[in-house]
Amino acid sequence: MKKSNKGKQIFRVVLLVSTFISLWFVPWILVKAWILPLPSTVQEQVDQTQSYGFDGVLVYVDEAGKPPAFYGAGYHNKEQKIPVKPNALFKIASISKLYVAVAITKLDTEKRISLDKTLSEYFPELTGRIENSDKITLRMMVQHRSGIPNFTDSADFWKNQPNKDIDVLKYALDLPAVFEPNKDYGYSNTNYLLLSRIIEQVTGGSRQDYFKKEILLPLGLKNTFGSISEVNLDDVMSGYYVGIDKDFKNENNGMMIATAEDVGIFLRALNDGSLLNEKEMEIYTSLYEFNHGGLAPGYQCLAEYHKDIDAVVIQFMNTTDFEGYQWNLLEITHTRVVKILRKAKGL
Repeated sequence: MKKSNKGKQIFRVVLLVSTFISLWFVPWILVKAWILPLPSTVQEQVDQTQSYGFDGVLVYVDEAGKPPAFYGAGYHNKEQKIPVKPNALFKIASISKLYVAVAITKLDTEKRISLDKTLSEYFPELTGRIENSDKITLRMMVQHRSGIPNFTDSADFWKNQPNKDIDVLKYALDLPAVFEPNKDYGYSNTNYLLLSRIIEQVTGGSRQDYFKKEILLPLGLKNTFGSISEVNLDDVMSGYYVGIDKDFKNENNGMMIATAEDVGIFLRALNDGSLLNEKEMEIYTSLYEFNHGGLAPGYQCLAEYHKDIDAVVIQFMNTTDFEGYQWNLLEITHTRVVKILRKAKGL
């Protein structure tokens, strides 16, 4: 009986110690961001978000029947103490995949490409260098079902930042497939790097030229660009990485940049069917997503359309980190902005 009691006491002590140890590793800033009482206004939420360690936060809200609204906190450039600007240009990172998917849809509709052709049919030189290139179709690449390795997973990609004068495709060559074509899902930036090159191959111009002709001009978007080389750098929101004393806006890695309003107008047009005709919309719906996020050193963003409140919410944040807490905070705080909008509508 005494042995049994002693065993129970030891178990309780071990359980208590393990509980304290596990609590030590809890990301309390995420818990705090999630459980704090919901503010009554979007601006209060943006102010709260900025207090979690972000240098600058910008939120654009387009609710049907209302003028677009901008909410900001923190800095456009913290060294110069310039406040957040509603019309700031921002590196939108993987949000650009939506534009690529739209372009691929249009080119397929125009019969200039075929979603069912293989990668090796467009780039024979990749046969033997990308496994299964003779089986991987463009459709699989758009849907991230190709099994092609992600070039940003390579340690050398990060070691050689900003990869000036380097073809980053090399980081995905001569590697085993992640999985057999169309047998699984695996997000890979290499898919969209290659799709962008196919756009350029078949159009004879730059990817941005095609975007401009088929997306930007029809929507009247004048503040979406192919890279920072096309704009005044002062208009670009500075980007910061926790623990690194550097402004990442100066790195020209060919990443698309745009204002929150331009992204918002594009996203609404994509979701409400005004960007694509009926046939294109049918193809696109079978291919890809209608909302997207983006993450790059110094920049993270979310672009979402919420049908139940007929609202577009774009959120830009110019601070990222190695642990991923900043990204989790982006998702949490974005969700809270949407909750505020829903609550205001009585939902």
